[in-house]
Amino acid sequence: MQVSSASKKDSLGVSGSEGHSDPSLDLKTISDLGRSLLLTVHPKKVATRVAAAIQAGVDADLCAFIVELKNIGIVKCAFDCRGQVAGGAVNRSRFEKWLAFMPPQVGYLEENAEQFLIEGQHCLEYISPLRIDGEIKGAIVSTFTRKQDFIGSKAHLIDAATQMAAMSVNLSAHFETALNDSINQAKEENRKFTEAVLDSLPVSLYVVDRDYRIVTWNRHREVGVQGIPRDTAIGRDVFTVLAKFPEGRLRQEFERVFETGQLERIEQQTIADDGSTRHWVVSKVPMKDSITGEVTHVITVGEDVTVRVEAIHAIGRAEKLAAVGRLAAGVVHEINNPLATIAACAEALEQRVDEGAFGESEAFGDLNEYLALIKSEAFRCKSITTGLLDFSRVRTGERTQMDIAEILKSSAKLISHQRRGGSIQIAEEIDEPLPGLRADPGQIQQAVIALATNAIDAMPDGGTLIFRAYSRANSVIVEIEDTGIGIDAEHLPKVFEPFFTTKEVGRGTGLGLAVCYGIITDHGGRLSVRSSLGKGSVFSILLPANM
Repeated sequence: MQVSSASKKDSLGVSGSEGHSDPSLDLKTISDLGRSLLLTVHPKKVATRVAAAIQAGVDADLCAFIVELKNIGIVKCAFDCRGQVAGGAVNRSRFEKWLAFMPPQVGYLEENAEQFLIEGQHCLEYISPLRIDGEIKGAIVSTFTRKQDFIGSKAHLIDAATQMAAMSVNLSAHFETALNDSINQAKEENRKFTEAVLDSLPVSLYVVDRDYRIVTWNRHREVGVQGIPRDTAIGRDVFTVLAKFPEGRLRQEFERVFETGQLERIEQQTIADDGSTRHWVVSKVPMKDSITGEVTHVITVGEDVTVRVEAIHAIGRAEKLAAVGRLAAGVVHEINNPLATIAACAEALEQRVDEGAFGESEAFGDLNEYLALIKSEAFRCKSITTGLLDFSRVRTGERTQMDIAEILKSSAKLISHQRRGGSIQIAEEIDEPLPGLRADPGQIQQAVIALATNAIDAMPDGGTLIFRAYSRANSVIVEIEDTGIGIDAEHLPKVFEPFFTTKEVGRGTGLGLAVCYGIITDHGGRLSVRSSLGKGSVFSILLPANM
């Protein structure tokens, strides 16, 4: 088969010596084919038009066009006198063998039936190779039943059409590749855009199909305490990925949505490892087929509504605190009068000490310290009663530049002097220096001591009380941590409500944390709590730093 084209043409007399066709008709055939290919941009259409034109132009029994294009694959078609031939006119295995073993570079006649590239009853084939980017990638094969039907001018027409076809199919292949690349790029960009939209949503979102396989998992579902990386979730069974959730309940939720096609909303609470409570609204949204109306997927959207829930609770607390303020306004003066008497007596005793009325008694040093404590605590009690009035009217207090580290150290010393809970260890973890604060030192100390007192009450069998302070961004964080019994999750939302207490009757009024909450919010700060039963609690005060 691999005989040179020149020798084959000479031996078979296809140089034009055996007959002639009308040159004007050949020129018209080439001209018409060229015009038809100008606007043809798909390789399959190029092949169809070229094969049809050659079959008609040379009156061949059949003309087949076959080429292997990069990124597209095999493109083939065949025409006989009745029109396009369906099915496999081309012998695929022979073509691949012909293409693999150095095919001729120019057109040639083939009379060996064992080497024919086209199936059928014919006596010869004229094979004109298609050169694409300098390499033979295919051929146009014309078959003839009788030798006398083939003349040299037909070979010239086929070769001319082949050159034109090679150029056109090459251009159309590049266009098709560029078009496919553009489509694929658009699809990828659309996928990335959709993914970016889902990742930008301030909610956790994932989608499961009817086999409960996860097909979408957005970025917010990856973060947080309960976050799971996307790569470990996509394609897996949702009950395996969310193994920490009760499978029975989760399966029922999905089944109801798949069966009813109705939206479901579920309110949930979760407890983080640090004891903080998060509030969620989980919506399960059915996604239906636009034609059949069948639910094909379920979209699960989890919205963190902790801020909203806490705001609602804060409004309730504010209303209750205002009521406490109005109630306290009637009795504050009755309390302040005896406090003023106590403070005056302490000051009088201090004056007598300064005058030497008690001589050089061994208890002289202790007397001075105790009198100072009596006076300072009496004034602190007065500030507490004044603080109750803050719930019913806005007060700025005596806002001065203060050092929170000194407040904590002073509070720790006062707590140690109370001699409460002999087995309580007091620790200080203060990152110094800390940013300055502009606040009322008395009110801040009042809040810290109230929180520390509560912490001691939560450790009846002893433990550790930690005074901690550190800075973060433009804020100062103060934490009062204990290793006590902790707070039940159902009580956490109510701990700052006035008159709420879990202590025994007579041991607490339920006003301590409410007062603390009012003080901190008046200073533009936040008071929060996280707790774990059996491990302890941490009350956190966030105050804006005076930068």
